[in-house]
Amino acid sequence: MLQLCLSWLGMGPLTASPWHLLLLGGASWILARILAWIYAFYDNCSRLRCFPQPPKPSWFWGHLALAKWQCLASKGTSRLDMFEHISLMTLDSLQKCIFSVDSNCQESDSKYIAAILELSSLVAKRHCQPFLYLDFLYYLTADGRRFRKACDLVHNFTDAVIRERRSTLNTQGVEFLKAKAKTKTLDFIDVLLMAEDEHGKGLSNEDIRAEADTFMFGGHDTTTSALSWILYNLARHPEYQERCRQEVQELLRDRDSEEIEWDDLAQLPFLTMCIKESLRLHPPVLLISRCCTQDVVLPDGRAIPKGNICVISIFGVHHNPSVWPDPEVYNPFRFDPENPQKRSPLAFIPFSAGTRNCIGQTFAMSEIKVALALTLLRFRILPDDKEPRRKPELILRAEGGLWLRVEPLSAGAQ
Repeated sequence: MLQLCLSWLGMGPLTASPWHLLLLGGASWILARILAWIYAFYDNCSRLRCFPQPPKPSWFWGHLALAKWQCLASKGTSRLDMFEHISLMTLDSLQKCIFSVDSNCQESDSKYIAAILELSSLVAKRHCQPFLYLDFLYYLTADGRRFRKACDLVHNFTDAVIRERRSTLNTQGVEFLKAKAKTKTLDFIDVLLMAEDEHGKGLSNEDIRAEADTFMFGGHDTTTSALSWILYNLARHPEYQERCRQEVQELLRDRDSEEIEWDDLAQLPFLTMCIKESLRLHPPVLLISRCCTQDVVLPDGRAIPKGNICVISIFGVHHNPSVWPDPEVYNPFRFDPENPQKRSPLAFIPFSAGTRNCIGQTFAMSEIKVALALTLLRFRILPDDKEPRRKPELILRAEGGLWLRVEPLSAGAQ
């Protein structure tokens, strides 16, 4: 699948630089360590800020589609496809966090966001057409031409941001970035501009574009799937939904505003339990693959030889009845920190595991917690009349969309 995304990520098979190859070869953990070091250096190891500081108090409100939902509900439209709405929200948030750009794609059309959505759709479609895996054949088709056009648009946008930022850096020096770090407004492009390897060499514009485009590609669909299915599970279990809502209300009881602060994210234990159980029951990514670096002996004595590529079913692991009793039952108390279960740490792997795990998982969990908390403060989520059916694609979707009903809470209930 990753091979099909090479053109989007700006790296043809013959032109990929070592940074690109590291990324595609599964060694993004090296970059993750660099990013973590930079954040720790500028934040005194106390706060790993996943989001830029909101420029105004209502930033999250605007970026989480909640104002739009309020408007639709007031007009009598309360039945919404979660994937449609949340996908725009995650793209909106990612563009802010990566580029410091307000796309406003939830209120008005954005050519960049439209191109990202089209690229995701075309990659998923091409994945099901093995005879089009060869680029020279694919680019002869109508879809291939659309793919190239969308790639050009995405690359041109990212290149323009990088050039502008690097120009500012060259003019104002590193003090420009240090000032942004102090005010917690560093975005992903800023972090990449500061990144250096062990020889003191920084990333080229092409390297930075590849990393930024990869985060856009990998970060919006997965979070959309996770958050959509979490809302679905809470809609089907109103008692858990209400307990999450009360937990958030209690946390913000004496606040002047309903802004979620970074330190608040660790103070929502039950909401976190509900998120984890939904990630177990409906993992956004269903499969991962790994190449064996040594012979692996299985419990029955058989061995997987070194060099073989193994496909691991995250969905299968999460639904294994020998590990998870009643695996189809949504039970957040499986993850109760007060009553830890004796399970392998590899029994729950929504973000993969090991040194090659998802380097965006802290960002994703933070975004999910903030979005869920602010949503539950303002809306009651109700199930639709029709039960959705799982639809495995690049991510776990629902056939025909995942439809739920949203009901604004009264002022007193909030």
